[in-house]
Amino acid sequence: MRFTRPVAIGLTLIIAASGCTTSEPTLKEATAELQKDTHRLETDDLFKNPLMQLRITQRPDKDIPCAKDRFRRALRATANDERTEEPVSAHLERAETLMENVIVRRFGYKLEFDFSQSDAKEGRFIYGTKEDLGIKLTIYVAPESPTWRLHAMTACLPR
Repeated sequence: MRFTRPVAIGLTLIIAASGCTTSEPTLKEATAELQKDTHRLETDDLFKNPLMQLRITQRPDKDIPCAKDRFRRALRATANDERTEEPVSAHLERAETLMENVIVRRFGYKLEFDFSQSDAKEGRFIYGTKEDLGIKLTIYVAPESPTWRLHAMTACLPR
């Protein structure tokens, strides 16, 4: 019993000293990443094609108050992938897969899968995160135009 307490205290101090504590990002760091994502959207080969009709509807350049001395930033955009003669389910599947590949491979988001909507014909959601920066991404894949409705937001962070 006498041995256990000093060992526990010692381990706690070692863990704290070794940097195993988590620190939240600043609003400046998260905003810089959202601004990079905006630039990636505008310069990505897929979205710079005029047929995709990319529209940035909200740039991450304004603070949104969310708590005392804390703020967040948001990015909103839409893009379209015209549906040809394919069935709605095939169009949604193709658009969903395409966007998942883009946000993982080119933008660096980690996907959060929701298998309950895999066959939904009314639309599907894609969820992604950049956990180290506190950014959450939601993309609605719609059967009608615009195909993709993207919303990325930082966590509520200090400046």
